[in-house]
Amino acid sequence: MALSALAACGSGRDPSTLTAPRNHLLGVDRGAEGGADELRGGVNAYLWRGAIDTLSFMPLASADAVGGVILTDWYQPSSSQNERFKIAAYVLDRRLRSDALRVSVFRQVLQDGQWEDTPVSATTTSDITTRILTRARQLRAENGERDN
Repeated sequence: MALSALAACGSGRDPSTLTAPRNHLLGVDRGAEGGADELRGGVNAYLWRGAIDTLSFMPLASADAVGGVILTDWYQPSSSQNERFKIAAYVLDRRLRSDALRVSVFRQVLQDGQWEDTPVSATTTSDITTRILTRARQLRAENGERDN
């Protein structure tokens, strides 16, 4: 129920160019330019930009392109004052492959004035990972490169 509040963050997305999210934690993708397949630090540039675009609806706490680490700050949906989310995304390889990306989603619920860690839905992490991979492949295709 509270995750449905996050769906409001997705307004303005052009559904004809993006796969519809299956998880309400997914927000607005912002346009990205194509570029080299690798960043200086040895991580895949398309995976990196796909992760940045996909997670752009959340405030970023840090983003290290050389190390391939993106950490969001806590995101609290406007319609849910008792729940918040945080995401860590790691780009682990130079190749555009599903095993080159690791995503962790953290959820807390406010109980008796204290934030308590609670598990996320079983599909949340895989849905966000799929969304990042889809965006990365889109960026690669827009840059005129073949998806392997």
